[in-house]
This record gives sequence, structure tokens and C-alpha cells, in this order.
Amino acid sequence: MFEREVYEKRREKLREILEDGLVLILGNDEAPMNYPANPYHFRQDSNFLYFFGLDEPGLAGIMDMEEEGGDIIFGDDIDVEDVIWMGPSPSLKEKAEQVGIKKTRPFNSLQDFLRDAISRGRKVHFLPPYRGEHLLRLAHLLGIRPEAVKHWVSVDLIRAVVELRSVKGPEEIQQMEIASDITAEMHLRAMKRARAGMYERELAGEIEGLAISLGGYISFPVILTIRGEILHNHYHGHILREGQLLLVDAGAESPLHYAGDMTRTFPVSGKFTPRQKEIYEIVLSAQKKAIENIKPGVYYREIHLLAARIMAEGLKELGLMKGDVEEAVSQGAHALFFPHGLGHMIGLDVHDMEGLGEDYVGYDETVKRSDQFGLAYLRLARKLQEGFTLTVEPGIYFIPALIEKWKGEGKHREFIDYDKVEEYLDFGGIRIEESVVVTDEGCRILGKPVPKEPDEVESLRA
Repeated sequence: MFEREVYEKRREKLREILEDGLVLILGNDEAPMNYPANPYHFRQDSNFLYFFGLDEPGLAGIMDMEEEGGDIIFGDDIDVEDVIWMGPSPSLKEKAEQVGIKKTRPFNSLQDFLRDAISRGRKVHFLPPYRGEHLLRLAHLLGIRPEAVKHWVSVDLIRAVVELRSVKGPEEIQQMEIASDITAEMHLRAMKRARAGMYERELAGEIEGLAISLGGYISFPVILTIRGEILHNHYHGHILREGQLLLVDAGAESPLHYAGDMTRTFPVSGKFTPRQKEIYEIVLSAQKKAIENIKPGVYYREIHLLAARIMAEGLKELGLMKGDVEEAVSQGAHALFFPHGLGHMIGLDVHDMEGLGEDYVGYDETVKRSDQFGLAYLRLARKLQEGFTLTVEPGIYFIPALIEKWKGEGKHREFIDYDKVEEYLDFGGIRIEESVVVTDEGCRILGKPVPKEPDEVESLRA
């Protein structure tokens, strides 16, 4: 965990924004794979980590917005049976003191504590639950029906948490550098090891194991696929063949759970075909130009549209698109090839704070979500600030089902040459992604560099 003062300062800042009530943050519990004593890898709730720092199950935190030093951690000390199976552990009081909290109480006293506060007219702020057991626990603790929990979620707390977590402190950036360095090693391993005749799962397992061996864990399930046109493809059963492109979208967590996220696309055979190189260079140009234009005060929606125009222009030069590029992008014709957003916030979550609601995290009163296909999937559109950490991940994809649908509807025929597009139905997809931090004058890429220029990629593959 960080130094005690980091957590104390975070809680103090929350009190400056929320002036009344109690804030309840539930930590995560173990999640059984197939029976209670066989759990999945434990991952603490990110908001609990942010404010309370303790990385173990069975905890809940209370912050009193009206009382200095009124913070409490609810949990239980381990017993002898726990020691036998899991080893000794400091007391809950000792752990709480490490994050600047002096008060602890047994977990089973949390309900009485909250019911008493509610009976005295105190407001209890809590965040939207993303686990079923949290939904039921909140209903039980607060005396409301499970289906009513969502109506009592505190929008004020959501906005406050987004405000605090969006701007990363130097200690967080350091953790993200660690995560990004591990992520880079994962991608270098995949680029060096990929060979025709291998199963995707061989590489996926190797880079996931590498993340663990370097002190982290994966920040999301590995995407490693020759079917790059399937945006979140977690199937790893294909055999790599000569002439194919392999798309690897993978990231690691740092020891304190900050996320890395990177994508590279490279040829299985070691060299791009002329057609692959043409599309690859369009995507790379869009990404580089987007990164060059990131700085405080710029709306990320505009960076997204800049990347879209660059890719549309490149596709027009290849004969896949036609007509006025500005108008084509304005009407969303480019989304046949680029159907997702340019990037998202990243931090303690790979899609940072997405559980609080994308519209709170990526949008605000100055920019609202579009309902246009493609642009509607942009997770981050609002004005950038120094200290924001985000991804830049343009891509071009040839999705047969989408192409067939749009062609059948005659959609955007003035901007798309469907006869030419159908020559690319077996192409797949290309995405190139970096994670960056917004600085005072621009941005910088997090982590050690991984080759992405075509000649560098081919040299590494050789």
C-alpha cells in the first residue's frame, strides 16, 4: 500500500466535496469458482483500495463527512483455524492504523451502526454495486428491497469519486509505469514467440504467466487472436497460419492494482503483406497524430474525430471510401471500419471507474454522448486535464456481418465502395494502443516502448 498520508489526504479531499452524511464503501469478498473453499483470484474493490488501501476480503469502510477522524473499518480478526490454513496476520486495528484509521469494529456490527445512523436522519452515501452479493448486502444493511437499491445510489458520491480518481497523483503514475512496463514485457514476449503452427492459447498462457512472474496480474482477460475484427475476442483456440495478422490486446496490474493496457498487431509470418502494411500504416498514422494533439483543455471527442478523419482519408486513398471525408465522418460512414471509441480512462480499473457509469466518467455537462453508431461507443469525450491517464487505440476492422448488413441497407453508399470492401472480407482487423498520461503541455506514453513502426515490428519478428 501507499504511505498512510496518501489515504488520509484522499479522505480529507472527499470531505471537502461532500459536506454531510456517511459514506459506505464495501470491500470485495472471495468469489468461489465451484465451491466456497476454491475461490477465484481475489481482487479488492477499486474504490475501497483508493480510500482505505487494505487488500483483503471481508471489509467495509465508513467515512463520516461531518466528523474529523470519524472513519471506521469494519471487519474481523482471524482465528486459529485461519492461521492454520493461511498463516498469521496482523490485527485489524494494526492494519487500519497503516492507512490512518484509528477505529475498527466487528463486521456484524455494521448493520446496527447504519440503521442507527438512518434512524437519526443521517444520509448514507454508497456507490452502484457491480456484484450480486453487494446488491443483497446493501439491501440487508440499509433495510431496503434489492430492486430498490439502484434508486438510493448517491450521485453526489459518484461525482465526487470521479473528480478525485480522474487526476492521478505522482504515486499513482509510478504504479502505472510499473504496470505498463510489465505490459510491455508481455507484448515483447508475444511478438518474439509467435510462430505459424502454434495455438493462440500457447501465447496467451505464456504472457499471462509472465505478468504473474513479474509481480503483477492481468488487468483484464487477454485478447490474443487472429480474428482481430472481433473487438473483444477471448477465444484462444485458433492455430496461427502464415499470412495472418495476430492482434494482442493485453495488460498487467501493478502490485497495487493499477492497470496497464496495450495493443499490438503483427504478421505471423514475420513480414506484412503489401495490403496489411497499407492498412497498418493508416492506423499507426492516426494513433501518432492523436497522441501529438493530446493536451490539457482539449476535448477527447475531438481527438477521436481527428483519428477518424485520418483513417477515412487513408481508406479513401485505397479506394475503400470515397466522397468528402469531413462529411463522411460527420455522418458516421467511417464507423463501418472503426466502430469503437478512441480510448478510455485507465487507472485502478482498466476502464477506470466504469462501474460508476460511463456518462459520469467520460462525459459532463459540456459534452453529451452521441447516439450515432460508432461515436456512441466513445467512453471518454470530455475535456482533458493534467494528470488524466487514458488509452489511445484507433483501429480498422473488416467485420463481414456488419459489411453485409450495411451493404444490404444501402447505407452510406455515397462514401463506401462496397465492391472494393468485399475484397477485404478475410482481412481481420488492426488495432494499435498506448496508455498515456496528460502532462502540463501535452502527454507522454507510459511504460517502456514496444516496437510499432512496420520495419521495427518486422525486425523484431525476424
